Amino acid sequence: MQPSFACGDLAIEFDAHFNLSSSKMHKPILATICLAICALSACKKDENMVIGDENQTLVFGSFFGECEGEKCVEVYLVDSQMKRLAENTTDAYPRSSAPVNGSFTELSAAQYEQVKDLPALFPSELLTEQTNVIGAPDAADQGGYYVEVTRGGVRRHWLIDTDKKSIPAYLRPFVDSLSVRLKRLP
Repeated sequence: MQPSFACGDLAIEFDAHFNLSSSKMHKPILATICLAICALSACKKDENMVIGDENQTLVFGSFFGECEGEKCVEVYLVDSQMKRLAENTTDAYPRSSAPVNGSFTELSAAQYEQVKDLPALFPSELLTEQTNVIGAPDAADQGGYYVEVTRGGVRRHWLIDTDKKSIPAYLRPFVDSLSVRLKRLP
């Protein structure tokens, strides 16, 4: 049996002519080289995160911490490929530490028509943000917006302040669109 090393799609096999036991110095050097190759081959640009693609899922909504009733947390999923809109029925308050999970109930085709353009309006600059909390959402009981994209199995989410003075200028038109669309939904 030949010794081998594998990392992702990279596999290295050592033939019988390469004797690792001949020098103790070769083992650490070879291990370091293999780890470096593995690490470098794992770093590749995520081309699936291009916004505007037809195979996009956008989750969006609003949340208010100091609130009572059903409208405190409203989160929706719009799927451009399946041409559907669904509402999250769990109404869990969004956290910065993890995307919202829940149970989604499909809404009408007419309601989908009200929001079908949102994925195309998503600002690609948001993907370059170093943090997933933009401004201070709901810090002063003003509420916040929840936004999540899923592309190629990768989920990214953001909590965005409703106070437009607290968010970057590129994000303001999208936040305006979210506000208008959310008012149209149940």
